[in-house]
Amino acid sequence: MVESFTLQTFSVHVDEDFTVALPDGTELTARLIEATALGGSPAEGLRAPFSIIFRGPAGPTLSQGTHQLRHQAIGSFEVFLVPVQPDAGGPRYEAVFA
Repeated sequence: MVESFTLQTFSVHVDEDFTVALPDGTELTARLIEATALGGSPAEGLRAPFSIIFRGPAGPTLSQGTHQLRHQAIGSFEVFLVPVQPDAGGPRYEAVFA
């Protein structure tokens, strides 16, 4: 499923909430705040690279790693999230698709 994702998959859902399933069975909500093309033309047959950034709640914070996400329109999928510099709004997490 993740292999078919493109920038368009996420750009139409900026400012929407995603559910993140934590290993202990609890869930938290993360808001998609950016979906950005990373430039350059992809090689033939490959998708154009892009990144997405989520803002999470103040706690608990997510560690770097693969996380299960769910969105009402996209469905359930796993993605590798990396904590990036927090801003005034709270912790942020990035996933890069190349």
